[in-house]
Amino acid sequence: MKGLVSSVVVILLVSFILLFTNYQLENKQGRAGKDTITVYNWGEYIDPDLLKEFEEREGIKVIYETFDSNEGMMGKIEQGGTSYDISVPSEYAVQMMEEKNLLLPLDYEKIPNIKNIDPYFMNLPFDPENTYSIPYFWGTVGIAYNPSLLNGQTFESWDSLWDASLRQKLILVDSAREVLGVSLNSLGYSLNSTSLQELKEATDKLATMVPNVKAVIGDEVTQLMINNEASVALTWSGQAADMISENDEIDYIVPEEGSNLWFDNIVIPKTAGNIEGAHKFINFMLDPEIAAQNAEYVGYSTPNIGAMSYMDEETIRDERFYPDEEAREHLEVYENLGLETLGVYNELFLKFKMGLR
Repeated sequence: MKGLVSSVVVILLVSFILLFTNYQLENKQGRAGKDTITVYNWGEYIDPDLLKEFEEREGIKVIYETFDSNEGMMGKIEQGGTSYDISVPSEYAVQMMEEKNLLLPLDYEKIPNIKNIDPYFMNLPFDPENTYSIPYFWGTVGIAYNPSLLNGQTFESWDSLWDASLRQKLILVDSAREVLGVSLNSLGYSLNSTSLQELKEATDKLATMVPNVKAVIGDEVTQLMINNEASVALTWSGQAADMISENDEIDYIVPEEGSNLWFDNIVIPKTAGNIEGAHKFINFMLDPEIAAQNAEYVGYSTPNIGAMSYMDEETIRDERFYPDEEAREHLEVYENLGLETLGVYNELFLKFKMGLR
């Protein structure tokens, strides 16, 4: 009997310890959830000083993680694991995430600074009522080039990239839709083509570009252009702006056939553990002075009208990076083509890259 009593006491004591420990953990996690947000963004896509300022203003610690592709980002959010409170997908990825039920609707009563966003960039086809997303940055795909290294050659047409004088001089971004898009645009086809015949024509034409291609890379191209180790590159407008800020001999152009008009957007993933904090972060980033500082640091075009009065006049009047509405009419926004068609694009792009060896 004495042994039984002792056993009961031990069991009760252990149960109490376990319950107390569990309570402490839950309480600690609850406090961490309120005092912390996890932001999942592209690399070098926010001014780090702004993260510190947000922490000081709101008393909310920011855990910052980065991704290098929309697909990788979506896969990680879909798996769960980490409670991401903020992410920054591109336009077609917003649509895909919505279809997969990976996003939470935004509460605009908690985002009064939405008034600072240019209406032109709202209610776009990938999120018609901005139920899930707010534009963060926007830009174009075009050609960065250094005329002093190219005997004055210019690039009004995409076909210029096939010119024999560019042998082993052209650098391409490592992205299927951008590279296939160059060929599709040059043939007069849509960047959102799902026609296997058009895609075959585009791939066949790309194969004839191989002698000109020096490399297919990512962010490294910026420094290569700045250092005059490369003379021409397919790139995004913000990346080109970074090049030009360090080397004023470089220029940037969107060829006359048209190109991609892209948007990266702030969303709250379904994994969010601090929805209140996420809304505070979004509203903070939409403050005009904050948005201006962020745009100057990142180099891409801001959709924040209020930010314009805090930015350098020369920057916002530069139509290479802030094309007017008439110029935008020749640009096309990427659509969600579905996993099957995206698989075709990736397969054709891989085939092209293998041909470079």
